[in-house]
Amino acid sequence: MLPPVKYGLDVQTTGAWGDPQLLTELAVDAEQAGWDGFFVWDVLLSEEQIPVAEPWVTLTAIALATKRIQIGPMVTPLVRKQSWDVAKQATAIDRLSNGRLTFGAGLGSGDSEFQRLGLPLDLRERASLMELSLAEIDRIWGGEEQLPLPVQRPRVPVWLAAGWPRKRPLRRAALWDGVYLMTNNQETGERLRADEVAEAAAFIREQRGHLDGFDIAANVETLNDADGGLSANEAMAAAGATWTLELTPETLEEHRRLIVRGPGR
Repeated sequence: MLPPVKYGLDVQTTGAWGDPQLLTELAVDAEQAGWDGFFVWDVLLSEEQIPVAEPWVTLTAIALATKRIQIGPMVTPLVRKQSWDVAKQATAIDRLSNGRLTFGAGLGSGDSEFQRLGLPLDLRERASLMELSLAEIDRIWGGEEQLPLPVQRPRVPVWLAAGWPRKRPLRRAALWDGVYLMTNNQETGERLRADEVAEAAAFIREQRGHLDGFDIAANVETLNDADGGLSANEAMAAAGATWTLELTPETLEEHRRLIVRGPGR
């Protein structure tokens, strides 16, 4: 039997996936097939001339069309969002979904989007701005300045994106409710292995003193695994992952097949 782990989908919102109605249909299919989570990219601009679905509108539609599955942005670069807007939007979606929102936040990947928007490129500056924004969002969710409040208390769970083996982002994530481990090792560029997930989990445990109530999400790709992804999911779960998130396949047809197949259990 697998260790306790939840199974989610890390879903692209660009190109063939750049349609909120389609993404909502996929989320409904995922819920029916037994997946535990459906998390969408938070992308605003693409370097290519392709459709890009607005993630928060998409999450609103998904919240209304589903009943059980956990949902959220994975991840929102807070440097291009106003804290009050995020707090309000997240509260609305948490209430619409009856407490099924997880808020993923990060610095954003690449520089193109930030250059076009005139936003800071320096990662340390982005990190500082994100920390300030998260503190304000958490305070707003505390109820002193905003009503209604999120369903989930004391707040909507916050996962921060962090890449192994960089310690500073992991220390930052350890202060919140979970970590979304970036797909690739940040030094080698290769896919993150289960033993590296175990090292990251050990580091976070050291920072927090325990991992109780803390989520660790790691990416997997299991569409073509003969065992339906059991070995990959087992390895990540044994390494300390509480969630495995399936990366989006290359084609929409493959994605539909992955979703209908259901999670590796």
